Amino acid sequence: MRGEPPAWSPAPAQAQAAALLEEAADLLVLHRDFAAAVERCEAGCESLGAGPGPGHGPESSAEVKCSLCVVGIQALAEMNRWREVLSWVLQYYHVPEHLPPKVLELCILLYSKVGEPQVMLEVGSSWLRDQTNKSLSEYGSLLELYLLQVLLPLGRFEGAEELVRGCDVLDSEQQLAFLGTIGESRCQWTQQEEMRSVAEEQHDAATESVLGALSQKLLTMLTLLRRALRSMSSHFYLLPYKKMLLATFLLYLVVVRLDPASPTSLPFIYKLVQLFRQAWAAVLSPIHRPPIRD
Repeated sequence: MRGEPPAWSPAPAQAQAAALLEEAADLLVLHRDFAAAVERCEAGCESLGAGPGPGHGPESSAEVKCSLCVVGIQALAEMNRWREVLSWVLQYYHVPEHLPPKVLELCILLYSKVGEPQVMLEVGSSWLRDQTNKSLSEYGSLLELYLLQVLLPLGRFEGAEELVRGCDVLDSEQQLAFLGTIGESRCQWTQQEEMRSVAEEQHDAATESVLGALSQKLLTMLTLLRRALRSMSSHFYLLPYKKMLLATFLLYLVVVRLDPASPTSLPFIYKLVQLFRQAWAAVLSPIHRPPIRD
């Protein structure tokens, strides 16, 4: 007799991808070798091909591929390569509508955490408007996540209201709850904008006040400097230049031509001292004081 048919065994590609998934998870969690984990995830996704593939066993090809992408996203985020996550995922799913709910959720949370929710604006909108995705059990939670983490932080209140009102998956109670959340967020956004505007106006006024005070101080300093320069110039005009030149010439004679120890040099030295005293007194005298006469 022919025996019982062999139990189901996964296809070679799926088995290979499952083994790579296990290796990638170990590299991510245990060894923290993120680059190697990404390589295993890429090899596993490529072995499964572009399509999700029908599942015949407890773990289908689509589930393995989704798990590989989840591990890859976490590894890329650990390496601070979060900018590459969306393009990296789309190279295996090609269009946003085909992203698994778990992958879309991780992408929304990641880009919201790094302060770049606008990256998921078009991707999330395309996924939520797809009719096939509306039949998924995760649709409601992803719609709420998209509203709270993408649309509302970006101030897209009209788009959020349009999305909620046009969603036939939500009942009236759920729509009212979402619309209430949107209205509260709009009020908070308006208050923050008003506070920001007031703060900017106060900052501008303070800046103008400081600049005005600095300009007044600078003008005062320039006025004082001009007065000082004018005073100095008037003061130097009163100096006995002829006597200074004569004293310099006599100093030259004393140092170079005359012998200070000689009796004949004493009259010249005495005259030189007198001239220097008169010049020094003229320099230190007030401006209104008349010059010293010979």
